[in-house]
Amino acid sequence: MNYEIIKDEKILTEFIEWLPVLGENEKFYCTLFSRKKYAEDWKMKNDKGQLKRFLTDKERMLDKIRQLEIAQGGYKLYGESVEEQSLALYINPNPRSLLKATYNSIIELTKLLRDDKKSFNPMSELMGCIQRSVGNKVYLDFDIDYKPFDPSKLDPFINRDCVTILETRGGFHVLVEIKKIEEKYKNIFYKGIMTLDVDQTGDQLLPMPGCTQGGYIPKFI
Repeated sequence: MNYEIIKDEKILTEFIEWLPVLGENEKFYCTLFSRKKYAEDWKMKNDKGQLKRFLTDKERMLDKIRQLEIAQGGYKLYGESVEEQSLALYINPNPRSLLKATYNSIIELTKLLRDDKKSFNPMSELMGCIQRSVGNKVYLDFDIDYKPFDPSKLDPFINRDCVTILETRGGFHVLVEIKKIEEKYKNIFYKGIMTLDVDQTGDQLLPMPGCTQGGYIPKFI
């Protein structure tokens, strides 16, 4: 029996089609976590443990996610097999720039050598630089960490045709496509949306629609 990462392939496929077209030297960054809050009896020291992270384009994303569905017990943290209920797959919907990441990783690795660090992992350092290196910033993400949420509350602050809303296990992500913001809202949308008790905002990881988030299936509404 394998871990089930993909819960609704139709939702996942539609999400992949929705993602922006990658530019030259850009990739999407995805990561699979085990989260303690999704499986309370799971003996974890921290809130989350990273199991896998990878880069992909739109064409190979579905196959890359399928490759995560290994035999149960194959994922381990602290010497124990990871419970499926704790799994959650995330993505940065804004592309990552490999050119920026290459430049930044050279600097970071050079600093580690300069400071005579002995125990660093070059691959881990590189992947961290890739995650932090935003390419084409298409979306601004507002994380609303409560339910219910009335989307009509957005109307005074933003034209709704630039907004996509993702329902997650514990709330919603309001994704604003920056280039589609109408002129009359450009100076008010950010402060306005922030009045709606937004937990976090910016270029954030997003629970992958159609895939598991602690047994829940995130989806656009």
